[in-house]
Amino acid sequence: MQVRQLTDEELRKMQLLQVDMIAELDRVCRKHDIKYVLYGGTMLGAVRHKGYIPWDDDADLAMLREDYEKFKKVAHELNPDICFFQDSDTDKYYRWGYAKLRRTGTEFIRSGQEHLKCKTGVFIDIFPLDDIPKFLPFQMLQDFYCYCLRKIAWSEVGKEQKKGFKKVWFKLLSKIPMSFVLKCQKSLHKKSSNSSKNRVTCLLFPSLGKFYFKAPLKERYGMPKKWFLEREEYDFEGKRFYGIKDYDAFLQYEYRDYMTIPPESERKKHYASVLKLD
Repeated sequence: MQVRQLTDEELRKMQLLQVDMIAELDRVCRKHDIKYVLYGGTMLGAVRHKGYIPWDDDADLAMLREDYEKFKKVAHELNPDICFFQDSDTDKYYRWGYAKLRRTGTEFIRSGQEHLKCKTGVFIDIFPLDDIPKFLPFQMLQDFYCYCLRKIAWSEVGKEQKKGFKKVWFKLLSKIPMSFVLKCQKSLHKKSSNSSKNRVTCLLFPSLGKFYFKAPLKERYGMPKKWFLEREEYDFEGKRFYGIKDYDAFLQYEYRDYMTIPPESERKKHYASVLKLD
């Protein structure tokens, strides 16, 4: 299957399709008083560009576990002509520990994922954030445990992309059913609550921040929960969406000097083996 780099026009069209999906999620969340925030590079884009980082090809949102579970129960209210909710409960072939909204009527498959059987399409990521233990040694153990689970989930991709020993290793890991990973994940998020004082993280996604290993140990394995409870609206591509009120603390945690635009050589290039936007 031929792989090619997205054109600037294709990238921009994808971004605008995703904005419609964020707006639809925002509508349902406002109706049911469900808290979400712009997250990761999307939060950075809202602050620095009042929209997408020009070279970004997806959008990131986050919810605390309690709100995420509420959203799952009402996700059927999303306009099916715009998007649909995808996770391991709605798509048995889906392998990630967080959810996506997929744009109806589109196809988008990233290079290296052509063989996966899950539903495809232009997407935005929705990250559920779970409590981590308060005791530092337990945080470290849980971080390693989740790292192992994440590698099992990714093994279906890794066995195709890697070579040599790593290819063999991921082939072996791919024999472990995804149901095992999901069962382990659910055992960790059962006690998560908006009212607890624990820090939070997305269990099956790498720890945020390029300066992860430079952060003090007490901050390394999770983020303050108040970042996701205290929100305000931000301009984003001509619309108003919720983001983290203390954006400066969050963006410094993830990017440090976040207002400095990286040189073109450090901007991620985007490739697809399948792309249908109409």
